[in-house]
Amino acid sequence: MRPSRRAVCGMVVALGASMKMRKKGDLPTKICVRCGLPFTWRKKWEKVWDEVKYCSERCRRGGG
Repeated sequence: MRPSRRAVCGMVVALGASMKMRKKGDLPTKICVRCGLPFTWRKKWEKVWDEVKYCSERCRRGGG
């Protein structure tokens, strides 16, 4: 298993990390306009987060 971090000149550097890491609890949330439940930011919504209104495909289609 390859380590995800290593010490370089006394500093800890994340390997291959291009963006700042966040804890799950620090991610932005929204309320689904259909079911009213809160949902959390997902990587696949990174570029369209302002347009996301529904927590799931089921809510987006209007299913029960």
